[in-house]
Amino acid sequence: MKNNVFENIIIDKDKEQFFDLLKSDNIKIEKIVSNGQSSPINFWYSQEKNEFVLILKGDAILEYEDKEVKLQEGDYINIKAFTKHRVKYTNKDEPTIWLAVFY
Repeated sequence: MKNNVFENIIIDKDKEQFFDLLKSDNIKIEKIVSNGQSSPINFWYSQEKNEFVLILKGDAILEYEDKEVKLQEGDYINIKAFTKHRVKYTNKDEPTIWLAVFY
């Protein structure tokens, strides 16, 4: 069955949307649509799996304990397991569409 990653884009300033595109025991591919959301103050992700993220549309800033990384359309980054990070910013004027691969 054919699908399109740009389908089901709902602009809702009150919430972020998560869509599982593929999920198995070893890998999960997820589309995330952010509408200006960011991580809560003093909240850090520290996940058990590696995470590869690609910005398909929009822009964001990831914050680590010692640096920030600005991501724009087409940029990708690999976040190693147990690396503390948070989303500092996503665009409030247009959706930020992420492709996240957890492995």
